[in-house]
Amino acid sequence: MSTDTLTPIDALSAIVGAAHVLTGDATDSHARDWAGEHQGTPLAVVRPGSTKEVSEVLKWANRTGTAIVPRGGGTGLTGATAAGGAVLLSMERMRAIREIRPEARVAVVEAGAILSTIHDAVAEHDLIFPLFFGARGSAMLGGALSTNAGGSNVLRYGNTRDLCLGIEAVLPDGQIVNLMSQLHKDNSGYNLRQLLVGAEGTLGVITAAVLRLYPRPRAYATAMVAARDVSAALRLLNRLKTESGGAVEAFEYMPGSYVAAHMARFPEARAPFDAPHDVNILIELGATAPRDAIPAEDGTLPIATLLETALADAFEAGEILDAVVAQSDSQRMEMWARREASAEVCLLREPLVHNDVAVPLDRMQELLDEIAAIIARLDPGAQDISVAHLGDGNLHFAVWPENPDPALHHTIHMAVEEAVVALGGSFSAEHGIGTEKLPEMQAFKDPAALAAMRAIKQALDPKGILNPGKLIPAG
Repeated sequence: MSTDTLTPIDALSAIVGAAHVLTGDATDSHARDWAGEHQGTPLAVVRPGSTKEVSEVLKWANRTGTAIVPRGGGTGLTGATAAGGAVLLSMERMRAIREIRPEARVAVVEAGAILSTIHDAVAEHDLIFPLFFGARGSAMLGGALSTNAGGSNVLRYGNTRDLCLGIEAVLPDGQIVNLMSQLHKDNSGYNLRQLLVGAEGTLGVITAAVLRLYPRPRAYATAMVAARDVSAALRLLNRLKTESGGAVEAFEYMPGSYVAAHMARFPEARAPFDAPHDVNILIELGATAPRDAIPAEDGTLPIATLLETALADAFEAGEILDAVVAQSDSQRMEMWARREASAEVCLLREPLVHNDVAVPLDRMQELLDEIAAIIARLDPGAQDISVAHLGDGNLHFAVWPENPDPALHHTIHMAVEEAVVALGGSFSAEHGIGTEKLPEMQAFKDPAALAAMRAIKQALDPKGILNPGKLIPAG
């Protein structure tokens, strides 16, 4: 009997099994994102266990015109997985690491695999999958691919897009597309893999991927640095990149106001320096070559000596005001814990006005100055707790306003994004569009580019069943 004659719940149960179709209160944990800002009760939560089952679900949805919203670990921040009234397709059962090939430095992994699980698996081969961010303990690979997630190591390794060699996906009509190439060079037509990465589940459901792996650094050199200003910090970054041969893995910015908020949220934590500073930078270098990682006769690590020498030179030049170099792995983890707690710090107070934006590196100081002027003009009592992946120009603007007026919060939000665009930047750096940034897509995205995106969506998903209302504003 055709599933088209069944109720939606019975039809979906026939495909994946009744135990894997959740309804009513059982959908609560899937019906909201981690911050609780975007939520809606889905018609059902469907948990396929294979690419074939995903294909059958999408065939049924395409025939019946039923909206499907793919979902990973639920760590998104823009409403891309809000599924009120739709069928939410959870990838949580498809978490297999199908293959790790150490010699080729690739892994074949299903979309539901949690990032930290991938990290642990490839570490057994002395390799890394260098996609690291605070939510890696719950974020799934499919979500990271669908949003082209960034994180703290983009500076050295690139975004998720750069870490993916191949894709397996299911198109809106249920066709399975095998793009699981393990090649570094493949000029055989349109790059459909790159089209699906970052599409937020609007063009297809990613079910597996071929991931690029890298040698695990043999040693790290990590430091907290107080810089005179952001421009001075970026000059230090450029010197470190040159002198280390590209070994800078992270260059993270935290203003003094964020450090103070972190201390309020975690009173047991230590301050980074004896005295507070306005510009605090977390720097990490990773050494893969033995010459940089084997201790000298006096026990010092060459990579750490390089960092300490560069910091001493910057101090003499007046570019940095203080520095603390981690002397143990526990001290390194303490430094990282400060930066990776930003999401928890932001939730310390409400409301929160926030943006995920990017500008060219040499415009970051201008952007921060402009943001300070915006806050001083619109809400002088507001507290800026922004942090940044400074090495790649990605600012996570966040401010606790003093004025409770939501209209003013919107004005601040838009003023910051207008400043970003004026500086040649993007209103979305690594979090994606979802529903939250549809107005910005309409206001700032090139009209011809939007028209092309709509044409691609119409060609691949003419019935509009896949993640409708996300990423692309209505024409």
